[in-house]
Amino acid sequence: MTERKRKLDISSGFSDGSNSLAAQPGVNPFTLRPYSQRYYDILEKRKGLPVWQAKDEFTKMVNSHQTTILVGETGSGKTTQIAQFIAEAGYCNINGQRRMIACTQPRRVAAMSVSRRVSEEMDVQLGEEVGYSIRFEDCCGPRTLVKFCTDGMLLREAMTDPLLERYSVIILDEAHERTLATDVLFGLIKEVLKSRPDLKLVVMSATLEAEKFQGYFLDAPLMKVPGRLHPVEIFYTAIRTVVQIHVCEEPGDVLLFLTGEEEIEDAVKKITREIQNMDQKQVGPVKVYPLYSSLPPAQQQKIFEKAPDGIDGGPAGRKIIVSTNIAETSLTIDGIVYVIDPGFSKQKVYNPRIRVESLLVSPISRASAHQRAGRAGRTRPGKCFRLYTEKSFNSDLIEQTYPEILRSNLGSVVLQLKKLGIDDLVHFDFMDPPAPETLMRALELLNYLGALDDEGSMTDVGSIMAEFPLEPQLAKMVVAAPEFRCSNEIVSICAMLSTPNPFVRPRDS
Repeated sequence: MTERKRKLDISSGFSDGSNSLAAQPGVNPFTLRPYSQRYYDILEKRKGLPVWQAKDEFTKMVNSHQTTILVGETGSGKTTQIAQFIAEAGYCNINGQRRMIACTQPRRVAAMSVSRRVSEEMDVQLGEEVGYSIRFEDCCGPRTLVKFCTDGMLLREAMTDPLLERYSVIILDEAHERTLATDVLFGLIKEVLKSRPDLKLVVMSATLEAEKFQGYFLDAPLMKVPGRLHPVEIFYTAIRTVVQIHVCEEPGDVLLFLTGEEEIEDAVKKITREIQNMDQKQVGPVKVYPLYSSLPPAQQQKIFEKAPDGIDGGPAGRKIIVSTNIAETSLTIDGIVYVIDPGFSKQKVYNPRIRVESLLVSPISRASAHQRAGRAGRTRPGKCFRLYTEKSFNSDLIEQTYPEILRSNLGSVVLQLKKLGIDDLVHFDFMDPPAPETLMRALELLNYLGALDDEGSMTDVGSIMAEFPLEPQLAKMVVAAPEFRCSNEIVSICAMLSTPNPFVRPRDS
């Protein structure tokens, strides 16, 4: 397919034949309405992003290659800009047919916040030309051209649309996080690319593990975009605390990394209480916000609010965010100048011998520590307080976090791959193949549940089970419930077991 065919006029397909309007300057080609003043204000900020300087080179690379690898450091703007560059290059309309651009995110909160930002930058309405799709919430419409979704949602879409025919370009963002769904998508899309020469793949990573992606995708071209980072001074100390930073350091917001909801909520209370006991005119007011995945979306959005103003000409106020590793790469919060990194995170670990999956508090990798420190240098030179020694950083922390596929129960993955028609799991092109024992345990479980027969082929029951976004055991419960006339009860039980705590209790009550 020639470049001319690939790179069509972006105005075609977005209107009811009024293409001449879209060609006029000042008219949004996606809505055929004049651009608002806010669009031009945001455009000036976009032009200051490092990735903007590489726009033409990146577009040429996508036009001439089926797969492109992009390494963009923290603050480069890759997450918000790349999908827009591709949309503007005409990939939403291929040979007169409407196609979407999908951009995957490993976390729900990232998919929601990024889509909201991109809709503002494109001067369109969220849910119309730009949308998002996460578990339990689909904010897309018939006009959607750019869709941000979790990697798990795209994987489920592939079960009903194996060749991903609705999409012209797939962007796998935060690929360095190597989530279970992303790793399966790697192998799946690699196969789809052979059947669909018109499909484009862009793999985006924040770390230099990208050379590994290059080899996996048959020497795809690699583009590196620098981050917009100011110098970050790093301290290896156990004495500094959030309160000391607030009292002693220059103005600037603080990001503290902790491991889980309970620990975070406890820290928020203690920090708030500690600073409220001080003279606000002397130290300045603070707003302390928690951030973790099960927090309601409205609460999560509070982290983007501005820091409070100083009182009566006193010191400036400060915003303090206490977060899990959700803020490590998926989200960029402007104004962060100080990062406190205790060096731990919760990781899912599966023991195939006893068939138990658990969340363990484990030391982070050096790559994660580098990502955390990078959060501090977005707007001006910052400081990262590491609550462990420099010696420990160099000798005790591993270089990269182990991919999730190497430490997870693969029951759901095997069931999904079987549903997708991939029977030879041993030779499936995983970037990092899981241990044979873990695969065997998954096959045994599915055979025991009746999802696979003794030959390893999918049964009718297994095919129905694969339709449910549930663990295999819960899916079997739902499928078997009508036989025992207890469907309502089982559906309620499965819903409660497969979601975070549905009860939201206001703090301090």
